[in-house]
Amino acid sequence: MAFETRQRGYDVSVGRSAAEIDAGLRAYMLSVYNYMASALALTGVVAMAVSTSPTLMQAIFGSGLQWIVMLAPIGLVFFLSARIHKMSFGAAQATFWIYAALMGLSLSSIFLVYTGESIARTFFITAGTFGAMSLYGYTTKKDLSGWGSFLFMGLIGIIIASVVNIFLGSGMLQFIISAAGVLIFTGLTAYDTQRIKESYHEQDDTATSGKKALFGALQLYLDFVNLFIMLLHFFGASRE
Repeated sequence: MAFETRQRGYDVSVGRSAAEIDAGLRAYMLSVYNYMASALALTGVVAMAVSTSPTLMQAIFGSGLQWIVMLAPIGLVFFLSARIHKMSFGAAQATFWIYAALMGLSLSSIFLVYTGESIARTFFITAGTFGAMSLYGYTTKKDLSGWGSFLFMGLIGIIIASVVNIFLGSGMLQFIISAAGVLIFTGLTAYDTQRIKESYHEQDDTATSGKKALFGALQLYLDFVNLFIMLLHFFGASRE
């Protein structure tokens, strides 16, 4: 019955018009993208600032501190994913920004390997690919839930192969990992966007809606950053 009334432009169950619900959804998704874009900007600023300071680069990557910088974001993203629903909105926001800043510290190392021009070029390629797939995920009427298990298995495979390649140092295996990674994170961008869209509920309170938007932004942020890293193996020009 509620579905039938919504089709006529009014949802009796919540007392809001379909137009109002659509406006709420657009505002929610805009909040998700704003959080994600702000986090990427913070990551980029931190990465560039650190990369231009030889003292900081030496202090971080010339000592054991590099492992803390590299592993801390992983631990923090697991912590945020597991605890965000129990945290206050303010604490969740603070953790999210700290995570983005730590990622900036970690990603500053790419400036040691690739030229700034090729990093910028890869970023814009990533942005275009991400934008197209996220738009597809938002607008398509096709149910993408069936992609989930396939993409998750592919992600596990990439992680295992990457760990193995640390010891093998195989250029061919790295090429395969990067190619598979581009496909997987491109697919995850569309899949996650649709899931985030479907997570919206017009009756959520401000804090709940805010934490949902923050967690959605984290998912898309991870898709973007990982897609960028995978594409960098193809489009990045080595400093050597």
